[in-house]
Amino acid sequence: MSGTMTDTGDAAGGARRAYVLVVEDDDALLMLVRYNLEKLGYEVGVAEDGNQALARVAERRPDLMILDWMLPGLSGLDVCRRLREQEATRALPILMLTARAGEVDNIRGLDVGADDYVVKPVSIEALQARIRALLRRAPPMEQVLRFADVTMDTVAHRAERNGRALALGPTEYRILEFFLRNPRQVFSREDLLQRVWERGVHVELRTVDVHIRRLRLILNGPGEGDIVRTVRAAGYALDDPRP
Repeated sequence: MSGTMTDTGDAAGGARRAYVLVVEDDDALLMLVRYNLEKLGYEVGVAEDGNQALARVAERRPDLMILDWMLPGLSGLDVCRRLREQEATRALPILMLTARAGEVDNIRGLDVGADDYVVKPVSIEALQARIRALLRRAPPMEQVLRFADVTMDTVAHRAERNGRALALGPTEYRILEFFLRNPRQVFSREDLLQRVWERGVHVELRTVDVHIRRLRLILNGPGEGDIVRTVRAAGYALDDPRP
């Protein structure tokens, strides 16, 4: 990778810098990409393997992911496939940056859901152009979710109820975000396991109840109605507060 650019207008995107998550197990390349993208005005997060990448996305959804194919443990293809299976990350722009230059590899990468496929080495100018193109094509990411008196800023990774900050754990955050994107809809425990938890992770149905109970304790302060409705023999829904 060679060369740098100084114009950060596209990266900044007006009032907010675009957040790019770089997933790469080569430390030297990871730091080089991060350095150059930060100089261009992007906010950059990093991950060194596939499982760490999924954890980073769960903590905060990026505007775009640069993903290496050959990662220890969970491969870039597997990461891409899992992100495409989840509603919250189905439209996340993914640029696969890899040393695999064969046409068959290119096709495989695109088939599992990558939006673009770039072979190493690549200049920072070319990488910047691909990033700009993907960000232009991507649907705008809804930054603030609201229902009743609950708000969630998915970029700053903060949630509030009646102006009171909610100290949510990672799983409770994902459940609340899913509910806020689908208010008043009833979801069974199986639905929540499929859509909130990572595929391939064994979680018992009663674990869902535990996290719903924790979410209620965090959400419902003194004098505030219960905003999580239990539907007998059906599941749970985010609904109008009940006393």
